[in-house]
Amino acid sequence: MRKVLAILSLVIVVLAAGAAFAAEPIKIGYLAALTGDYAQYGITEVNMAKLFVDEVNAKGGVLGRPLELVPYDTKTRNEDAVNAVRRMIEVDKVCAIVGANSSGINIATAPIVADGKVPQIGTVASNPFVTVDNKGKVRPYSFRICFTDPYQGALAADLAYNDLKKSKAAILYNVGSDYAHGLREFFIKRYEELGGKIVADEGFRETDVDFRAQLTKIKNSGAEMMLLPGMGKDMALAIKQAQELGLDITIVGGDGYAEFMNEIAGPAMVGTYWVNHTYMEDPAMAPIFARYKEKYNDECKEFVNGTMSYDAMTWLVDAINRAGKAEGPAIAKALEETKDLKLNHATLTIDPATHDPVNKAGIILKVGDDLKAKFYKKVEPK
Repeated sequence: MRKVLAILSLVIVVLAAGAAFAAEPIKIGYLAALTGDYAQYGITEVNMAKLFVDEVNAKGGVLGRPLELVPYDTKTRNEDAVNAVRRMIEVDKVCAIVGANSSGINIATAPIVADGKVPQIGTVASNPFVTVDNKGKVRPYSFRICFTDPYQGALAADLAYNDLKKSKAAILYNVGSDYAHGLREFFIKRYEELGGKIVADEGFRETDVDFRAQLTKIKNSGAEMMLLPGMGKDMALAIKQAQELGLDITIVGGDGYAEFMNEIAGPAMVGTYWVNHTYMEDPAMAPIFARYKEKYNDECKEFVNGTMSYDAMTWLVDAINRAGKAEGPAIAKALEETKDLKLNHATLTIDPATHDPVNKAGIILKVGDDLKAKFYKKVEPK
């Protein structure tokens, strides 16, 4: 009897999948850097989203329709991202967009998705202005799944001052990055509230690759730790050059950390700390990472981006199901009303006044001797 029931179940799943594929697909745009300096992040996100779509379609799709992913390359540039979003909405007729992982790109595309009434979920876009405007008013079609820079900056300050006992800090940041500005600002605020002192505050431009002048000033400042509120390549170069200059200092960064930095900085990465959303050994993510490896014959190296992509897609499909239709305004309403949604890396509740997650825990990672980022501690919101 069990065998008969198993066969019947399989037939039902196959028939459901067949019916879904006969229906018009639900198109979901995916905005990611597939070329340029941040391509490692974006390629992982799109690969994970494709994995998710295949899994959903194999089970019959959503609302009786298959999902279709429509990915576009931002080329790590705001202007290309804006053009891509316009095309997604006007030509491809997507009902929602996931990505990008960059705060600056999400801020640039916010007016476009608002005009088109198509919700967009930033994956690792943590600047407050991603979801609210400069008057503090929520952007109706902009959402995020990650925590924000005020929270992340405060975590970095708490880690440096309270946990690592460093009372003199230096900062090295990209002056053209919204993400870097946000993390820097909120780190300084919290660090000084705790009693810490900023002894060096050095900037660089987007195209710079040599930071030795700034690092020499930091070395001479007496700083005990250095905040790197940046993204992948820049931070890796700075860490490597700091070691070459003999700058023996504790380094703390945010969720711009990426595994590919090890290829640039090598052993200089050992002992660095990173505020983040999850970790590679997280048991809740293990099955997904295993399926990723099976599908692509590769590890999910940029595991944070992979995690946020899979869970953002999960959140979006949950919203489409609750909305009962694949239309932008209805999906946005359902996203805004999300409460206690169990995802793989967290349980998600959205604040309707900001479109940000409420009370989301943070993870501190520390790079070990094998150049792998290990779980250091979990930090609950205060």
